[in-house]
Amino acid sequence: MRFSVARLFPLALMFALALLTFYLERAVRVDEKDPALRRHDPDYRIANFTTTTYNRDGRAEAVLSAAQMLHFPDDDTTELTAPRIVHAKQPGARFTVTADRGVLSSGGEEVFLYDNVVLVREADARRPLARMTTSFLHIVQERALVRTDREVSIVEDRRSLSGRGMEYRGDTSEFTLHNEVRATFGTK
Repeated sequence: MRFSVARLFPLALMFALALLTFYLERAVRVDEKDPALRRHDPDYRIANFTTTTYNRDGRAEAVLSAAQMLHFPDDDTTELTAPRIVHAKQPGARFTVTADRGVLSSGGEEVFLYDNVVLVREADARRPLARMTTSFLHIVQERALVRTDREVSIVEDRRSLSGRGMEYRGDTSEFTLHNEVRATFGTK
């Protein structure tokens, strides 16, 4: 039996169409293992929200509020506009942190605050009010860790500290300024 061009052409065309279909299906399929190939579109948006975290005794420990919240399902992150965090864990002074924008990691265990970050520790019986300013702050809630690799300025009463890079461990109250440290101590 002889194969003629008229008989092979439809078979070749069908084979070419099958290969093209296979290629197009692979080209448009999103690879679930590579999140960089997925789109980063929000699945919901909330305006003027507040969420409160309570301890086992029913006392409020932390309040997070923001002008707007966007959640992204591809990496399970949450972007915040004008976030404000009030941390009032007892015993100790109350902390309030504000920023222009922020990002919550998946699960909310880490908070990244950007632009005009201001942390205020309210005065208590032992210490006066303290104010820290920086352009970036990373908070790891589980480890009670607050850190930055940027310029930081801390003012407490008539004392001030500044430097580049800072780490504060809330569980041990250990505070470290890393580089270019400058201090001013005024007298009363």
